[in-house]
Amino acid sequence: MSVQDHVIKIVSQGDKNGLGKGHTYYTRRNKKSVERKIEVKKYNPISKTHTIYKEKK
Repeated sequence: MSVQDHVIKIVSQGDKNGLGKGHTYYTRRNKKSVERKIEVKKYNPISKTHTIYKEKK
């Protein structure tokens, strides 16, 4: 991990029924490219589907 990277927490918004809400992943992000919070679609093992994950502090 370089000096410019830092760890961020991304939290699931859950599926359409709210199942799997709150599941978290941790990833790294370059500090220099921080302009807005990231939003990605990742696999949620609780709901067994791909759901949207948003960056949290």
